[in-house]
Amino acid sequence: MPNHRPNAALLLMDLQNAIASRFEGNSAAMLPFRKALDAARRHDIPVIFVRLAFREGFPEVSPRNKSFSRIADFGWGRMTPSDSGAQIHESVQPLPGEPIVTKLRVSAFAGSDLEVLLRSRGIDTLILGGISTSGVVLSTLREAADKDYGLTVLSDACLDGDPEVHRVLTEKVFPRQADVLTVDAWIEALA
Repeated sequence: MPNHRPNAALLLMDLQNAIASRFEGNSAAMLPFRKALDAARRHDIPVIFVRLAFREGFPEVSPRNKSFSRIADFGWGRMTPSDSGAQIHESVQPLPGEPIVTKLRVSAFAGSDLEVLLRSRGIDTLILGGISTSGVVLSTLREAADKDYGLTVLSDACLDGDPEVHRVLTEKVFPRQADVLTVDAWIEALA
């Protein structure tokens, strides 16, 4: 069997103002994301930002979708691509050339061009971080595993409103389909 070196990308998901603002009381919350972003850039690992946004008037949102049909209840504002709530948080701003993928559902693949972008770049391994562990990270991990991507989850570069759900996912569920590492352990493995 030939030696295969993975072609990886760091996916930073839902680190947009409307979602990250739920954790603004914790000034350290965004630090692991920033650390992972800086390490990826130093090691020439492509970075792809993923955000949630809808067209004006939310025509993509079905009233049967329990999560998105109550979007106004979340206090997320309008969540259109040009709205401030849909912009990437200032602590992890994309550089020119780092794509921002817009998705329409929980998984980073749902309603987006993420897979086309990954395939065109020959990316076969994904390093995942995002808000929330039980939302975008879980959904993206499951779909990416079904698509045969190699997966790493950066456990401390994932946030969830429920710490116990975060713990169960990162310690018991994710390891079935991904390597689960802290940002520091991942950076050490890059050396």
